[in-house]
Amino acid sequence: MKELVEFVAKALVDEVDRIEISEITGNQTNIIELKVAKEDIGKVIGRQGRTADAIRTILNCAAAKLNRRYILQIIDE
Repeated sequence: MKELVEFVAKALVDEVDRIEISEITGNQTNIIELKVAKEDIGKVIGRQGRTADAIRTILNCAAAKLNRRYILQIIDE
């Protein structure tokens, strides 16, 4: 799943080398944290969060095949 989020994020941002993705594994739920450059945060979130919602939808569809639950957190620093 980490690779899926990385693939989508690389297609959206300008500064590909500043993408950081970490995965926190839990019993039932996994959390994927996505950090991008400050200039690219708007591209990942999108207007009214539509792009972020679309990434979460893709992640949830892929996770359903594995019978897992994933949460995407976009870290703004």
